Amino acid sequence: MPSQKLSISLKLIIVILVTGATSLGISLLLGTIKLDYLLGIQQPKSENQKASQDKAMIGAAQAVFSTQITQVPNKFQGTVIYQGKLKPNEKVIALTFDDGPSPKNTAQILEILQKNKIKATFFMIGQMVKYFPQVAKQVVADGEVIGNHTWHHSYRHMNVVTAASEINTTADIIYQTTGVKTTLFRPPGGFLNNGLADYAKSQKYTVIMWSEVVGDAERPLPQVPKMVKNVLKNAKPGAIVLMHDGGGNRSRTVQALPEIIDGLKAQGYRFVTIPELLEIQAQEKNLVTPVSPVVTNHEYPNNQLHH
Repeated sequence: MPSQKLSISLKLIIVILVTGATSLGISLLLGTIKLDYLLGIQQPKSENQKASQDKAMIGAAQAVFSTQITQVPNKFQGTVIYQGKLKPNEKVIALTFDDGPSPKNTAQILEILQKNKIKATFFMIGQMVKYFPQVAKQVVADGEVIGNHTWHHSYRHMNVVTAASEINTTADIIYQTTGVKTTLFRPPGGFLNNGLADYAKSQKYTVIMWSEVVGDAERPLPQVPKMVKNVLKNAKPGAIVLMHDGGGNRSRTVQALPEIIDGLKAQGYRFVTIPELLEIQAQEKNLVTPVSPVVTNHEYPNNQLHH
């Protein structure tokens, strides 16, 4: 009888151990499956699930990267910037392009930037992102920085609701198309008192103006040599150069860009994006005295966007 009781006890112990081991094994297995799935190691059950998972992972990674490339130091949030305030020997310059994306001009400019291994900042119009989403995606894929340039590129005075719509709708389509959440804003025409800049500042955007122009928004349009000269003669450490990749025929801008880049390199300049420029300024201690901004309002005298 004692032997029978012992046998039963041993069986119970064995059952408990086996059950525990099995439960532990299942838990570990489930944990591993869950971890593998989160890491993208475990394959989803269907192609649709796989595509959905891949899209989510790419979107998350892209959003993190984009936030990094568009983030600026907190001290510049809600402020207006005409140029970087840098030491005289800090020879950096920022090229910026407005009114795109456009299928021909933007693509050609991206090719030139890639060839020269430099980055720039593109202030995009919301409706242009809607029309040419693949071009906007290419800008991000190439490592360039995107800024908000409103939906319609209108100069008229706006109340808060209208200004919010212009900026927020553009921010939404930029994010939906590229994954970028930009904190940079450039007011069309450089107008700071029509309601747009005030709303942008209230939303902690950094309002980016410019300190020199290539001249591709002037009427009559200057020839290529004059465009090149406009930039090279006014180049200063921390300068922000206004150019255009949209809003009309920008073939002269495209032609002038390689010469501008070569000329600035010959002067010892290196090229940075707007976030990089502001990061350099934030780290400077003995800054140069800021010069009067060179800003040309009324880029388009007839108040219309030229496509």
